[in-house]
Amino acid sequence: MEEMTFHELGISQEVLKAIDDAGYTTATPIQAKSIPAILQGGDILGQAQTGTGKTAAFTIPAIENIDPDIKGLQVMVMCPTRELALQVAGEAQKLSKYRKVKVLSVYGGESIDFQIRSLQRGAQMVVGTPGRIIDHLNRRTLDLSNLKMIILDEADEMLNMGFREDIETILDHMPAKRQTLLFSATMPDAIMAITHKYQKNPSLIKITRGQLTVSTIEQIYFDIRSSVKMEIMTRLIELYDFKLMLVFCNQKTKVDEVTEELKSKGFSAEGLHGDMRQGQRTITMNMFRKGDINILVATDVAARGIDVEGVDAVFNFDLPQDVEYYVHRIGRTGRAGKTGKAFSFITGRKEADRLRSIERHTKVKLQKGTIPGREELEAVRHKKVITLVGKQKSSGELDSYYKLIEKFTAEGFSLEDLAAAFLLKHFPPESETEEITQFSSDKGGSRSKEKRGKNGRRRSGNVGMTRLFLNVGTKDRVRPGDIVGALAGETKIAGRDIGVIEIFDKFSFVEVPKKDADGVLRGMGGAKIKGKTVNIEVAK
Repeated sequence: MEEMTFHELGISQEVLKAIDDAGYTTATPIQAKSIPAILQGGDILGQAQTGTGKTAAFTIPAIENIDPDIKGLQVMVMCPTRELALQVAGEAQKLSKYRKVKVLSVYGGESIDFQIRSLQRGAQMVVGTPGRIIDHLNRRTLDLSNLKMIILDEADEMLNMGFREDIETILDHMPAKRQTLLFSATMPDAIMAITHKYQKNPSLIKITRGQLTVSTIEQIYFDIRSSVKMEIMTRLIELYDFKLMLVFCNQKTKVDEVTEELKSKGFSAEGLHGDMRQGQRTITMNMFRKGDINILVATDVAARGIDVEGVDAVFNFDLPQDVEYYVHRIGRTGRAGKTGKAFSFITGRKEADRLRSIERHTKVKLQKGTIPGREELEAVRHKKVITLVGKQKSSGELDSYYKLIEKFTAEGFSLEDLAAAFLLKHFPPESETEEITQFSSDKGGSRSKEKRGKNGRRRSGNVGMTRLFLNVGTKDRVRPGDIVGALAGETKIAGRDIGVIEIFDKFSFVEVPKKDADGVLRGMGGAKIKGKTVNIEVAK
């Protein structure tokens, strides 16, 4: 369908002003179809994935239907998770600021007394999770006498989480005269059963598969071995200078592992998964929203409801098992008319086949990426240094250092020596930037074979590196991030200078630059990893 502006959708000037403030330009397909239909007052059954703009598709007309003069509850939104409830409430507050609608989010893990007091002050829109909504219904703290609209967001996910009975209990409490909107990524039989029971001749609004991924997202894949995923991801981050990123893993343990390794390399990263306490998850999400961390590593379930503006890139560190999750993941970038990048790492024939399934499902051909090499990275670093020095010079930050330079030159150091020491921080030794090649998993292609030792583990063969032996392993609960953290903390070596790490049951191997090996051996004397004193020596 042709692009439409929000000014063509029958929206009030107050809401249009808030939309403009939010930076939204043209309406997405789900918004262009849903907003006029909802404003007409009928029930809606909408099929749309995360990233299609469905939150604004129902919050905009919901805000329009709220009478500012009536202080009671008029619109209720039901969401599967606390994170999604907060995201929807935030969107509603942003879009209703000129109509001064009072929005309240209710969910478990927060004092119900605080929510009760907020309801008594007159919330006009309530966004909540099924369990906490039922708590308020049982306490009679939700006055439904003025309720005119109930919205179910991500209904299929609520069913997957076992909320069907709760959903029906809540809908049974709703006034008979109401507008019921149901949005879902998929339409299983259970969704249709709820539709038949609780909706009145709903209009079906469906975003076709051809519309699932938008043109503002550049989708790229790399066919590589698992051991170089981190290296390639960090190179891409450096090459494109991304500010805000989401990294998706399939397992909670992998989230922890990737997060630790990113931190050890100096990145500001935190993990998010179901084993974390709710309070910690909230703190982590708030840090990501505020930009206090710029990389969030998450599982699919934990990431439900993440809607943070300005996400530059999404990394599928693990390719999702379900093609629907691929759409959910990458839809978190390239929003509101902005561009974004989605990178997927695949390993082996099975994942290559799954990638083809994703392409068929989304009707988008992913392009094979080019791994950033040494020359590209050096050009980027060169540009950054030029920019940095230029800013520092113009701001006067360097003035106090000119006299310090005189002291160093008086002690026999040349200006070239000082400049080289400065550049050492920005330009790693050549041996660090390994040339990595991709595989070809297409039909007729072949995959390179890695060199392997007797134990079946990968041998490095990196030039300029020394392989060290450590007497700790998986039985000591040691992970790569622990080894990198110990070496970086106890010695002068930077985390990015550390090479291949191999961890076995009772011992491990780690590569460090030859020039740093003696310093690492001295610095690690008596050091501990996971509480165990480490013996470290050059591997025989």
